[in-house]
Amino acid sequence: MEWLGKEGSMNIDDPRIQLPAVVAHNEKTVRGRFWPKIRRSVAQIPFAPDLLAAYFCAMDPQTPPKVKAVLLGALAYFVLPTDIIPDFIAGLGFTDDLTVLLTAIAIVRGHLTPLHQEKAASHLHRLKDGAV
Repeated sequence: MEWLGKEGSMNIDDPRIQLPAVVAHNEKTVRGRFWPKIRRSVAQIPFAPDLLAAYFCAMDPQTPPKVKAVLLGALAYFVLPTDIIPDFIAGLGFTDDLTVLLTAIAIVRGHLTPLHQEKAASHLHRLKDGAV
């Protein structure tokens, strides 16, 4: 993959990651599809706390544009119905989503704040109680 560096890691400074049209499209997709999908599948997603923290970080106005671009790409992959392993396949369906999300988080880990984590935990509790 061209966007991977010599060591096999993503280069966050690659301008292709930050193309304004791509970032805008990903943000629109995530804003429209994230909550319905998470409500439907929260019980099946063991990485929901990380997923929600990434969402809150991506939507935070204080998050730098490069970080938003990486997280929105990973979140868009999660919400899109077509991906490498379809989500409805029991036991495997979310493994590709998890891999993409954890890679994105590893790249931007320093930008996921305690506030993002707290909001994620609060929303996850409310989602599991059916309050959101």
